Amino acid sequence: MSDEQRFRRIRRVLIIILVLNWSVALAKVIYGIISRSASMTADGYHSLADGASNIVGLIGIGLASRPPDDDHPLGHKKYETFAALAIAGLLALVSFDIIERVARRLLHPGGPGPEVTLASFAVMLTTLVVNFGVMTWERRQGRALQSDILVSDSFHTMSDLYVSLSVIATLVAVKLGWAWLDVVAALVISGLILRAAVGIVRRGSDILCDTAAMDARQIEQVVATVPGVRSCHRIVTRGREDDLEVTLHVQVDPDMHVEAAHGLAHEIELAVRETYPGVSRVISHVEPFDEPQDALPQPADG
Repeated sequence: MSDEQRFRRIRRVLIIILVLNWSVALAKVIYGIISRSASMTADGYHSLADGASNIVGLIGIGLASRPPDDDHPLGHKKYETFAALAIAGLLALVSFDIIERVARRLLHPGGPGPEVTLASFAVMLTTLVVNFGVMTWERRQGRALQSDILVSDSFHTMSDLYVSLSVIATLVAVKLGWAWLDVVAALVISGLILRAAVGIVRRGSDILCDTAAMDARQIEQVVATVPGVRSCHRIVTRGREDDLEVTLHVQVDPDMHVEAAHGLAHEIELAVRETYPGVSRVISHVEPFDEPQDALPQPADG
């Protein structure tokens, strides 16, 4: 699959997710207004705001799909990672918003409670099922397309699912008279959302800080199968799963002609890229083979 096809598929998934998310949000808002349920209406507006992550994703993928230019000779794919980090920031805001709501509820326990009806349960359960389906499909597409944006946005969709669970927990708690259940559920959900945000930041920082992206020993084994290679060392890998760069030093026979060494470097690149489809660049530094000595010769006696 070409980069253009990949970006087109990611963009299509994000648009579909945006439409589904806003459809669910509108259902909550409309029912909340009709039933005069303040909690349902508030959750609906919260879901509408969640569509911001889809818009961030569309902007990020638009920037990442640009071809290389003079200022960005290696391309713009890392903009996808930046967009994923922005979505992580939105996740953190959702987590803190839940904590703030819990704090307000604890400080003002006498406030009006939500309206508990069979219809309110039906609306929340329906949106819960839709959100779960959206999250599962988006995450699968993200892994298949190796897209940081889709995987990160699926966690944001998951946060909306968690918030819906919190609303259902509130309805159940009010019905049973267990007010503490709502607080416990909200805090657990806030922690899960924040954990997802931290995971996205950790993954994005690994990419932007050039953390080793591949197993050097496996690459060494692949390069060793290329005829003419005597030794391979100083292997450095970095980048995203769909845009990896490999730099390595290769030792060859000292009498190898420059033209043959150039051809060998090309064969090494083909071998690595065929084994690892996500590799975009392989830079080989060719050196004359210098067999190490196990020990220095000992002086003769006498």
